[in-house]
Amino acid sequence: MRSALTSAKGIAGLALVAGILLLGLVGPLLAPYSPTQQVPGANLVGPSSAHWLGTDDVNRDVLSRTLAGIRVDVLIVFLAVPTGAVLGMLIGLVTSWWRVTDVLTQRVFDLVLAFPTLILAIALAAVIGPGLWTIVLVVVSIEVPVFGRLVRTSLRTVREMPYVEAAEVVGARPVWVLRRHVLPNSLEPLTVQLALSMSVAVFIEGAMSFLGIGVKAPDPSLGSLLKDGTRLMYDAPFLSLGPLVVVLALVLGLLLVAQSLSEAHRA
Repeated sequence: MRSALTSAKGIAGLALVAGILLLGLVGPLLAPYSPTQQVPGANLVGPSSAHWLGTDDVNRDVLSRTLAGIRVDVLIVFLAVPTGAVLGMLIGLVTSWWRVTDVLTQRVFDLVLAFPTLILAIALAAVIGPGLWTIVLVVVSIEVPVFGRLVRTSLRTVREMPYVEAAEVVGARPVWVLRRHVLPNSLEPLTVQLALSMSVAVFIEGAMSFLGIGVKAPDPSLGSLLKDGTRLMYDAPFLSLGPLVVVLALVLGLLLVAQSLSEAHRA
């Protein structure tokens, strides 16, 4: 972990992610307006000293809405993905020790993974309605089987290693073997997957908001801002610039972190 995050790719990725995270945290202090405030006489105004990223078709400051949208995506990335990862790892860890529970759990994972992400998102939105917590639920539902299967595979691989067999031969208890040998040596691929899943969560939020089943208007998210920018692409091409740069920076940062972790793991 240390060698990965101190590499050139790791430092660059962490810098991008930390910069976006910092913007989300201090956004309310930097935003010149409320994200839903309509500024009189500022209809589709281009970038200027008063409105750095311009205004939209209902007179709202795009910079203020972008900063608010960052907080929404940061919440999804750093809440939903770790929650799904922890739940998946716990389920995979507990059920993999008994054949019956292992088989039943893997068939449930098959059922969840058989649904394309957007189909699952549309189905959940139809049941519980669109909104931020619907996105969180979709991301958690997708990540649970991913991490459950990954930890199961890692556990089965590590349990066959000679040092685990040696510990069992000398009388070590299963819980001690699991805590001391199996889990620490199973975490490396999970950290790579965690960074990858965080980048995927950004796209899930964008796709759901783009389809109108994500964050409800007038509250902003990066996906809904890109949707508005696409709708007004010919009249105001500047609307998509700020949200697009933020999305690219966040995804690129997470992918760089994932790649540096993967390279360190292979080394």
